[in-house]
Parts: sequence; structure tokens; C-alpha cells
Amino acid sequence: MQDGSLRAYPLGENGVSVGALKDYWYLNVHDNDNGQIRGICCSHDDGCLITCGGDGNIFTFDLWSEEELPKELKVTIPPPRRGLEKEKATEDIKDPDAFTIEENKQKKEHERKMKEAEEKKNKKREELSALRQDFAFLLQKNKELPKHMQLRREEFEMDRRIFEELDRQTLQRIQLVQKQLAWEHEKQFIGLQKLQTQFRDSLEFTLTVHAIQSNHQISTYRLLTVSEEYAHDKKHEDDSKWAVLKEKWTGLKEAEPAEEEIPRETIPVHRGSVAFENETERLKTPEVRKPTTRYIESRRQKIRRLVEKYDALKAKIMKRRAEWNELYKSKPRDKYENSRDSEEIKEARENIGCYRLKTATNYTLTEDEHISTEKKMMQLAILEDLIYMTKVDMNKEIVSLRDFKVSTIDEIKSLVKEVKSIQASLDASEHLPIPLIPQLHPDEVPEKIVEYNSDVLLKFKEEQEAKAELKEPLEGCPSSRAFRHVFLQTPPVEEGDPMAQAGDASAVVTGEQEAFEMEKAEPTEMELEILKREKIKNLYLQETLIKKINTLVINFDAELRLLRHKKLKMDVQMKSADLRCITCCEELLILKKLEIHEDLLEEQICALINKQEDIHSKLKRCLAQLEDRKCEIVMLEEREKALYASFEASLGENNEFADFLTNILKKEVEFVEKEVGREAGEQNENEKKDDEKPNLKTDEENCGSESIVFGDSACPEGCSEDLFLNTIQLQQQRIGIERALEEEKKVAAGLKKEYNALAIKAKEIQTSLDTANRELEAFQWEKLHKLNELDVVVPLRLHQVQCLVDGEMPRDFSQTLVFTNQSLQYLKKRIVDLRHEKIMQRESHKKAKEQHKQLLQEKKEMEMEIQGLEERCNDLMMEKFGRLVDFEAVQVHSVNIPMEQMKVKIMEKEYEHFMELKEWEERIVVLQHQLTKLTRENTSKLHQLNRFCHEKHQLETELESLATGQGREFEGTLSVDLKETARLESRLMQMTCEVAVLREEIS
Repeated sequence: MQDGSLRAYPLGENGVSVGALKDYWYLNVHDNDNGQIRGICCSHDDGCLITCGGDGNIFTFDLWSEEELPKELKVTIPPPRRGLEKEKATEDIKDPDAFTIEENKQKKEHERKMKEAEEKKNKKREELSALRQDFAFLLQKNKELPKHMQLRREEFEMDRRIFEELDRQTLQRIQLVQKQLAWEHEKQFIGLQKLQTQFRDSLEFTLTVHAIQSNHQISTYRLLTVSEEYAHDKKHEDDSKWAVLKEKWTGLKEAEPAEEEIPRETIPVHRGSVAFENETERLKTPEVRKPTTRYIESRRQKIRRLVEKYDALKAKIMKRRAEWNELYKSKPRDKYENSRDSEEIKEARENIGCYRLKTATNYTLTEDEHISTEKKMMQLAILEDLIYMTKVDMNKEIVSLRDFKVSTIDEIKSLVKEVKSIQASLDASEHLPIPLIPQLHPDEVPEKIVEYNSDVLLKFKEEQEAKAELKEPLEGCPSSRAFRHVFLQTPPVEEGDPMAQAGDASAVVTGEQEAFEMEKAEPTEMELEILKREKIKNLYLQETLIKKINTLVINFDAELRLLRHKKLKMDVQMKSADLRCITCCEELLILKKLEIHEDLLEEQICALINKQEDIHSKLKRCLAQLEDRKCEIVMLEEREKALYASFEASLGENNEFADFLTNILKKEVEFVEKEVGREAGEQNENEKKDDEKPNLKTDEENCGSESIVFGDSACPEGCSEDLFLNTIQLQQQRIGIERALEEEKKVAAGLKKEYNALAIKAKEIQTSLDTANRELEAFQWEKLHKLNELDVVVPLRLHQVQCLVDGEMPRDFSQTLVFTNQSLQYLKKRIVDLRHEKIMQRESHKKAKEQHKQLLQEKKEMEMEIQGLEERCNDLMMEKFGRLVDFEAVQVHSVNIPMEQMKVKIMEKEYEHFMELKEWEERIVVLQHQLTKLTRENTSKLHQLNRFCHEKHQLETELESLATGQGREFEGTLSVDLKETARLESRLMQMTCEVAVLREEIS
């Protein structure tokens, strides 16, 4: 069952035995490798056997008994072979690459199918070749027929849609192949791009454009690629400049709203009004609000209106007061200076520069004019970048001129072709000379040196193979010679040479003449006229086209000469720029030498600045601590004053123990005790108490006469004990305050000394910083002086030299200055502008003086008017009120809002109490009705109880009479009487229970 096989043993009548298992059926139905039998079972009627294998197959077998088995199906099972154990076992196939039986069968089947397919293909190929031969024979026969009887090629097509379908299938296959090779194509393309970038793009070609009719030519500049470091630095500088401009812009944007803001004082709202609004909001809520009368609502609305009115009035007063405060704040002082003007003056002094000679000893440098190695390197890099960009622009113009020449040559070729077609219809005597087609020189297309195609690559491969076979040294490089031969040869032109084109045209004409010789006849007059017109038209077109060709050549040469003239001017500028680069490099070398000393000075200045900032921070911190100590001292002095004031208040007037208590208050006993206790801090409290007694005694001996009369440790007779204890307590507080005050003064004195020391140190640092700045300024001037000693080459023309001596050129130019025309014109214009500006400033100053005088006069008049109005207002108030009144206070406090609110609350409370009393009265009435009802019910139940009692009494009397009766007539009916007695007793018990219940209800 492991190999997918199944064995069936026939069982006889004897059942299962060893002899019965020698015969069996062997069924191999599942796969030998993967068909292990996973399950086997019989059907419900034992008629079928079902097996399930690991190969996913399920097989069903019919089970027949010997009776059901047909005779023709009965087979004698041969016995197993004997002697198999003596035979040699078959060797296993250990080769892992060997085919299995199944794989061998599949391979043979595949080979058979491929053979059949090849046979079919060969048959189809033979049929197709036969059809092609027949088609070629038909085409040959069709050509042999006369021209009018020949069939066109389109007539041989049976159905055009067949070719369209074939083309569509071919296109689909091509697209499929392109998709399959897309990744490989992209990979190879990227590799090619990398190679071109590494080797070809880094090359710089010098392009030379030649004129067509002259020897003029123009060449491009040879450029050096910009280093990546410079490109990175330039990008970083641009980003930093942009960041600085952005910060300035945001600073201006933030400053504008800050200037427009007007500081406003907060308008205080009356506390009562806020409380009242909160109360109204509370009352408006449906959960808390209580029913109020219309009168209370009207009073509340009235108070609210009053509050709003006086709040608005107070807000108006406060707003007006704030406006006056702002106006007084904006009032300039007598020695006021406009901050904007002062900042502009400061900025002008810092940045306007010095117009003295740079060689002068008193020449001063601004912060922006300080020259450093970084600035000079950046100037040099910017200059090189400008030179590079200018040359790149010129090279682009030259390349565009080369492209223009290429397009001109193409246009001339097309025009020459038209001229040749026109001359083909003219006589040779009427032909005008055709201009030569200009050709591109090899140095006009230098990039073709590195271009290649498949032919070049194949030829290079052949040469390499030949070189490998020969293995001999060759002169030069054959591959490069082959490349040069291929690239420098002129590309094949469709039109070819003019002579060849002319030969082709003549061949065409002769062919046409031979074709029409047979049908030649004499032309009519109409035909002659048409031929004459055609001839005139062709002559005109020939002349026009040749003129057009000459015009194109002339225009190109003119463009080349203009660009050449422009490049000559640029060469002068580039030479000046190169000289400027040399000067910058020399300046950079000088700056490199002086950089070490400059860095030392700058480091020294930075260290001094850091120390100065540290000292200033310490000064601020020390000053703040000193202020805090002063505040603490003031507070302690106030506490001491308050202590003495409270002591005087506690003594009262004409106190006979005043001097005694004053001496006790001013004694230093507690202080000495605390000092002793501090020195011996580890002593016990008992020792402290023992130490107090000698101290107190010494204090008593040192006291005056009153201290002798009265003891300090006990309250004297006649003196209040509370006053004495209060004095002792105040004495301890005074000593503590004096001790704390002394400590604060000591700390303040230490802080003052520290502050003075720091201030002296700050002055020393400031002096050192000023000295270092002066040294740096002197070093900057010395550095500038050394830079000015460099010789600068300035190319000048003779007409630019204006410092002539007696009409001749001076030999010594050391005392002359070199100005550019632009700067010279700017200086002349600036002189005129300064004169006009000076006149305008004088006029504006004069107008400002007149305006100032007018404003002073108006100010005096306004002050006099205000004084008169104030006197009149005071007189009117004295007449009306008899004293001066503050109308603002009257307006604000004319209504007592809290009192009105309390009145409204009182009314609300009264109304609430009234409604509550009314509810309680209604409840009392209801309870009284209930009490009356219960009393009546109780009365009826008492009457019922009384009736029950009478009935009970009657029944008892009846029972007694029955018990004592002598009549014998009742003896016979004794049992009936007993039953009646039992019934009455039960009724009596029932009534007793009811009476008890009624009593409970009544109680």
C-alpha cells in the first residue's frame, strides 16, 4: 500500500489460513511515488471496494463471489515463482539525473509529437514553395504581356484583409517581444547612459564655424567644468541670502501691526453690576427661577437699565481718560529726537563709507568693507561663475549659428534639386551655373568623433580580430584610424554630386526621348505656344532659385561676421576679467598670510564679549538681590515701628509702669540667651533655663532704679499680668526683628561690595574690548594698505586718458585715478543731486521753524482759553452747589446699585414667604378636613362599640338565667342550648377582636 498497489486474497471455506494467503490478485492502480493509499473501505452492501490515494485519485472495484463470477471471467491465478531468493537482485538506479519510467514515456511521447509536427511543417513548406513558384511564373508571364494587357499588382491580391490581419499579428508579436525585452532594454540603455556620462559628456569640444564665401571663422570658448564644491557653496550662499531676506521680511511684517496697536486700559466694570447680571442669569434658568410679580420684574428691568446706563457712562469716561493718557504719553519731550531719524543717521554713519583716499592714514572702514578670506574667495568664485556663464551664452550662440548653417545647407540642397529638375526641361545652352552646395567642415561637427553605428563597430571588431591573429606591432591604432576614416568621410547625400545629378537627369531625358521617338510628330501652333510659355516660366524660376541660394549664403556670412565682431568685444572683456581674477588671487594670497593674526584678534574679541556678557548677567543678578534685600530691610523696619506702636497703644495713658515695661521691652536678654544657645547648641533645655537666671540677674543689676524696685522675672504688684506677658512677647519679637535686620544689612553690604567689584571688572573688560577693537581696526587698515599696494592692470585707450600735461601723455601715472565712465557720471550726478537736496533741506528747515513758532503761539492761546473755561466752570459750581464738585464721581456714584439690589431681593423673599405661608394654610385646611372626617368615623365606631357592649351584657345575663333555671322542660333540649352557648361565645370573641381593632384605629 506504500507504493499505491492493492492485493486481493481469495478466501475459501476454511477461512483465513497461511495456505490460503499464497494466492492473491495484485492491482497497481495508484501512482508508485506519490500514490500511497490513504483510505480503503467497502460499500454498504459489500458490493464495491473504494480506495483513496495520496495522488488525489479514487478508484472503485466490484466485489464478486465465486457464484456470481462469470465463467468466462474466471482465471486461474498462477502460483508465485519459486527460487526468486536465489536470483541476483536488480541493481538500483542511483543516478539523480536519470529519467523515471514515467518521464521516459513522456519524453518519447514528446519526441513523437515533435516529429509529426516537423513532418507537417515540411509538407506546408513544400506547398508554400510550390505556390510561390507558380506565383512567380504568373508574374513573369504578366510582364511578358503588352503593357495595356498587363495586370496591376493590386489585382493579384485576393483579399486585402488577409494582409491587414497578417500585419496586425506581426505588430502584436513585435509589441510582445518589446514588452518581454523592455527590462533588458532599459538596463542596457541605463548602462549606455552611464558610459556616455563618464567618458563622452565630460569631453569639451571646440567648435569652429566657417563662412561660406570668405575665410572668416568663429570658434567657441574652451570651458572648464565648475567644481562641485563651488556649486554647493554657491547654492548654500543663495539659500542663506534668501533666509536672511525672509527673516527681514517677517520682522517688518511683525513690526507693522505692533506699531498700529494702541495700548488700551481695561475698562473696570462695577462689581454690583456683574453680580446683578449673574443673579438675573440665575433667575432666568427654568430650574432656579421663582415666580415673581410684575412689579418686581419692572424694578429689576429699571435697575438693569440704570446699571447699563452708568456702566456705559463710566466706560465713556474711562475711554476718554485713556485717550488723554495716550495723548500725553505721545507728547514729545523738550529734547525729543525722532527714533527713525536717529536710526537712519546711525545707519548712514555705519554704511555710507569714507570718501577719503584709501591710502590716507585717516581712512576708516565700515563693517561691510572689512575684507576676509571667505569674502575674497566668494568674490573670486562669483567672478569665475560670471565668466563661465558669459562664455556658455556665447558658445550657445555659436552652436545656434552652426545649426543655422546646417538648415541653410539643407535648404540649398532642396533648391538645387528644384533647379536641376527645371534645367532638365531646358536646353543646355540656357542653363545657368548652379552654385556649389556648401559642405560642413570636420571641425564644425567635432561631436561626430565619438559617434558610432553598427558598421563602425563591425569594422572595429574585424580589425581587432585581425590584430589578434597577426600579433604584430602596428603603427598607430587601427581602431582609431578606422573611426577617423568613418567619421571624417562625408555622409552620403541623397542627391549626390552635381555632376552625377546632372548625368542622372540627362539619362532620364534620353530615356524619355527614346520612349517617345516612335510617337514623334510635328507640334501644332497651340502646342508651340504652350511650350514657349513653359520655357519662359522655367527660365524665371531658374533665375529666382539661384538668386535665393546666393541670398541664403550672403545672409549666413553676414550673421557670422556680426557674431564674430561681438565675440571680439567679449574677448576684450574676458581678458579684463582674467586680469581681475589674477588680482583677486594675489589679494587672496595676502589675506591667507594675514588670516592667522586676524583670527587671533577676533578670538580675543569674542572671548572679551563673552566675559562682558557674563559680567553683565552677574551684575543684573546681584542688583536684583540687592533690591530684594533693601525691600526686606524696609519691611523689617516697618515691622519694628508697628511693634513699638502696638506697645504704646497697649500701655495707654498715665500708666505708672510705663518706664518699667519700656525697659523690659528694650532689654537684650533674649538675644544674649540665643547667642549662648547657638554657641552651645547641644545643651538641654534645663541647662538653658539655668543659664537664663544669671543672665536675668545681670540684666536686673544693669537696669535703672525702677528695675531695682520691681523684679524683671515677675509681674509687680498693681500691674496687669496680661500687659506684662504682652510686653515680654513683644520683647522677644523685637529682638528677632533686630537680629534679622542686622543679618539683612550684613548681606546687603556684602552684595554691595560684590556689585562694586563686578562693576570695576566690567570697566576693565570694556577697556580691553575697546583696545582690541582698535587693534583690529588698525589691522584692517594695514591689510587694506597692503592690498592697495598691488598693481592692477587696467586696459585703456588713448581717448580715455584725460590727465594730459601740456597736451602730452604724462610719463608717471602714480598720482592719477582710474574711474569707470559709469562711476564718473554717477559722481557728477551726485554733486548736482546733493546741491538740490541741500536747497530742499534748507527750505524744509525754514518751514519747520515757522510751523514751530505758529504751534507755540497756538499753545499759549489754548492754555489761556482752557484757564478761562476752568475759572468760569468753578464760578458756576460755587453759585449752584456752594462748593467744587467732581462730576465724574457724581455720574458714576449717583445710584446705590447694591441697595437697590437688596431691595429687590427683599421683595422677592417677601413674595416667596407669602406664597409659602399660603401653601401651608391650604395644607392646614386640608388636614383639618381630614381630622374632622376621622373624628366622625371614630365617633361612629365608639357608638358601635357601646352597642356591642350592651348586647354583650344582655347575652351574659341571659346565660346566667339559663344556667340557674329549674325547669325540667329544658333538660331534653340541653344539647341545643349548649350549641347556642358555643355560638354566642364565638360571636362574643369575634366582637371583642373587632373592638380591639377599633381601639387601635382610634388611638
